[in-house]
Formats: sequence, C-alpha cells, structure tokens
Amino acid sequence: MSTTVQESRSPWTAQPRRNIDVARLLVEGADRPGIVAAVSAVLTGQGANILSLDQYSSDPTGGHFFQRTVFELPDLVARRPELEQALAHEVSERLGLSFRLHPAARPKRVAIFASKADHCVLDLLWRHRRGELDIDVVCVISNHPDLAEDVRQFGVAYLHVPVGPDKREAEREHLALLRGNVDLVVLARYMQILSEEFIDEVGVPIINIHHSFLPAFIGAGPYKKAKERGVKLVGATAHYVTKDLDEGPIIEQDVVRVSHAETAAELAQHGADVERLVLARAVKWHCEDRVIRHGNQTVVFSG
Repeated sequence: MSTTVQESRSPWTAQPRRNIDVARLLVEGADRPGIVAAVSAVLTGQGANILSLDQYSSDPTGGHFFQRTVFELPDLVARRPELEQALAHEVSERLGLSFRLHPAARPKRVAIFASKADHCVLDLLWRHRRGELDIDVVCVISNHPDLAEDVRQFGVAYLHVPVGPDKREAEREHLALLRGNVDLVVLARYMQILSEEFIDEVGVPIINIHHSFLPAFIGAGPYKKAKERGVKLVGATAHYVTKDLDEGPIIEQDVVRVSHAETAAELAQHGADVERLVLARAVKWHCEDRVIRHGNQTVVFSG
C-alpha cells in the first residue's frame, strides 16, 4: 500500500518561460543527399523559422543520419496536423526517414524512483525548482519512507511502495501509478532491480545512474572495492535501462581524479558529486529531446 505526502509548490519555484509556438523535430534514417534541404524546405514552406539545427552522420556513404531541429511556427497547435502531414510525405515517404515532433512548451512528465540515498533525487528536485530542468515531476516513488520529509519541502508527491519478497506485487502498484501519467522514469539510486516485465510494460524510457564506468565494481560496496584496487579516477554513468542489467545505451559519463590517500568514504563522496552531475545532464538532455537512441548507442546533441 502506497502512502502519499503532498504539499503546495513553493512560491520561489522558478517557472521557465515557454513559447507555445516552438517545437523540436528529430529525424533519423539511412543517410543520403538532400535530407537537410528537404527538412528545411518543409519547415520554411509551412512558415516556420528555424532556430537551431544539429546533424550527424555515422558515415557519409551508406551511414545513418541524425538531425535535431528547433523551430518556431506561429499557431503551432492549430497547424501541427498540416505540418506532420507534410513531414510524413516528404521525410517518411519520399526519403524513407522516421521523424518525431515534440512541442517545446510541453515538459516531460517525470517519475523519480529512490531508496535511502538522497543526493541524486534531491539534486534533481533542487534543479527543477531553480528552473534548470524543464520537467514536470509527477512524484517520487520509494521503497523506504526515509526521504518523505525532504521531498515534501519541494511540493512533490512522495509515494512509499514497500518491496517485499514478491517484487512483482510492488511493480504492479508502480505500473498502476505510472501508466498514462509519465513520459520518463528516473532511477535516482533506486536500489532494486527492475524485472523485464516491468521494463516492457511501463511503456516509457527509464534512465539509471551507475557509479563508475560500466561495468566496473558491480555489486555491493563499490567504493570499498575501488579503494582496494587503488583507483585514481572515480566516475559515474547515466544510461537507459534495458533487460540487460547496467548495459543499456549510455547517455553521459564523467570522472573526477582521486588519490591513494583518500578513504573509501571520501571516494564515495566524490562519487556522489559526479553522480548528481551526470544524472542531471542525462535527464536534461533527454527531456530537451537531445538524445536519439540507435541500437545500443546514443547520439547526444548536447549543444
């Protein structure tokens, strides 16, 4: 049984200004001449003003092409069907590419999963309150009640869903809470392994933060193991969750240099600092539609 703690949003919460006429267009497929020109022609033909354009090709001869375009189109909401029809004809049918259109004014609805560690979940909530993350935090879900008071200060619902011997029971409750209500799930040091069934059924991307560069020092006590190995770098990896544990497409990584004189606890502190930054970047880039998944890799237009 879940319990909810809810509080009104702080009056100091920074609310980003959103232009309802701005959208992001992601295009991908087999590379060929004329893609950029064709996409630009559709947009300008509809009266759009292109604000930024990033592109990448894995190989100009027979490679895979990726493009992210941000544009402004007056009366976007009303004209979106006509624009999508034009894109479907010119981009999908004529060039054989796939496309996704995301209105920039609609923030991604995010559910954050956490356990007892607070550094990642509170950092995300703090960045959201400052307006650094243009997201809508729907709730924080935890298998422990420990962080309820801290999360409550951000005006976000805290749902305590204990995980017993039958993990599927808890996951069924998770799915009931999430279905149709979120666009992204973020595992902010959630210390439970998600089942393949949950990953398949939740229907939205899941981002996880992992200490170190995968798959080094897996399991319990990673920083104790790192100390024993005499590591000189401590890092973190944010990746999409797949059925293969900690092997999903990597979004962001970073490291900090450490020395032989530091204790395992000091290494853990360095690791927590890096985890916060790496996870925040990954969530920000995903929610700004800067990440395109391609197999077990990602193309990240980080700007």
